[in-house]
Parts: sequence; structure tokens; C-alpha cells
Amino acid sequence: MSDTEFSSVPWLSPDERRAWLALYAVATRLNPTLDADLSKRARITLFDYHVLAMTSEAPERALPMSELAARSNASLSRLSHVVKKLEGRGWMERSQSPDDARVTMAALTDEGMAALASLAPDHVRSVRDLVFDGLDARDVSDLERIGRRILGRLEPGNSIVEDNTPADPS
Repeated sequence: MSDTEFSSVPWLSPDERRAWLALYAVATRLNPTLDADLSKRARITLFDYHVLAMTSEAPERALPMSELAARSNASLSRLSHVVKKLEGRGWMERSQSPDDARVTMAALTDEGMAALASLAPDHVRSVRDLVFDGLDARDVSDLERIGRRILGRLEPGNSIVEDNTPADPS
């Protein structure tokens, strides 16, 4: 990089640098911490758990693989690998869509739902402890707003960005 190129870069302000380093530290440390917790209890990753949770929220606990990939922020190949692993545990199953033979459905089995139900309370406690117990209501709102903005730049049209559903007031 030449001196001209170096000096023309819009470097981060001190406030931006501190915010970036905080975001980087959270992004670097949060998932591995939650992964370790889930791995210890059930030999699954946070991503595995998220796939189970997103499927559990769908009607009849089933989604087209492409929609599940979008909901879990994953490529189809990564999702396929994880669903295969969860099928091996009897927690998920794949089948052809009854509406369109070209579509593969991923469904949560009763055994998978039971596993998720047993993991969810401790997982939610961990998320609450690591993230939300240190925030007030405004912080939570800011975190959502900022997260959606950043995600919108990373992946315009992402369903999380497009979902304007108000948070549950309870």
C-alpha cells in the first residue's frame, strides 16, 4: 500500500474503534462459550441447537430445507450436513414435500422435540446470563436495531432484517 493509499483510508475514530473491538470480542467469544455449554450437555453445537429451535417453531415442526437455511443463516450444504448428523441421532428427518416433489423438507421428530425441550431451559438461562442480564430495556432495543442494521449490510433481504414483528411485551 502506498503512502497515498494509506492516508486516504477513512480510519476508525476512537469511538468507532472501541465499538468495533467490543463487537469483535463478543462475536469471537459468545458462540464458542454457548457451543461449549451445549456440547457438554448434549454433544451438539449452538448451530445444531438453532436448527432444532427454528424447526420447532414451524407449523408441524417442518420446513423446506431452503427456508430452514435462511432461518438459520446457513448455506444449504452446511445445513444438509447438520441435518444429516441430527437424523443420525433420530432428532430430525428429511422427506419430499407433499406439495412439490422438488422440495426437501426437514422435520423435527418427537425425539428431537424432547431433546430440544430438555436443552432449552439451560440454554436460555445461559443466553440470559451472558447477554441480557447485563442490559436494560433500551440496551436490548438498541442491540436489536444495531444487529438488524449490520445484518442488512451483510445480507440485504435477510428475513431477520425484514421481520418487523414487535417484540413480545411479556
